Amino acid sequence: MQLLQVLIKNPNFLILDEPTNDLDIQTLNVLEDYLLQFSGCLVLVSHDRYFMDRLVEHLFVFEGQGKIRDFPGNYTDYRESLSNAAPVEASKPKSEAPKAEPAPAAVTPAPAKRKLSFKEQKELESLDKEIPELENKRAVLTEQMNSGSADYQQIALWAKEIEEINALLEDKEFRWMELSE
Repeated sequence: MQLLQVLIKNPNFLILDEPTNDLDIQTLNVLEDYLLQFSGCLVLVSHDRYFMDRLVEHLFVFEGQGKIRDFPGNYTDYRESLSNAAPVEASKPKSEAPKAEPAPAAVTPAPAKRKLSFKEQKELESLDKEIPELENKRAVLTEQMNSGSADYQQIALWAKEIEEINALLEDKEFRWMELSE
């Protein structure tokens, strides 16, 4: 209700933190359509990749340790750039080793990035396959719920299954992020 009241006032700047969490599909579709037509500035925080892909054209990627990278494009573009950048970095010839200089005592060096183990690499590859499958399954269940052709008990079962898929997706996406970093 509060979001609706804000939108009625015709703002030119919106900050939305996880706007899709507590919305049903119909309300979510209305919100997406409104935000697509919105002419102001929109700052959006969300784990819903589909929602982000439809609405954003610019990302701020928080890479850890206070580093924020500016990325033009949506989330899918960002993921593709990550997958394209990994083989390029691996094929770069190694330059001569840097000269070792003693670090000042007050400054601790950043931990070196380690390579993924074989098992972690396989896990990352399986996550790349499992996440889209779960998203497709969620989309199918959502379509079934929206069709209106089932009774209340069946819809409740589908809703519970969607909740379980969402929880599983959140875990898998978090693990994917850990492995990708």
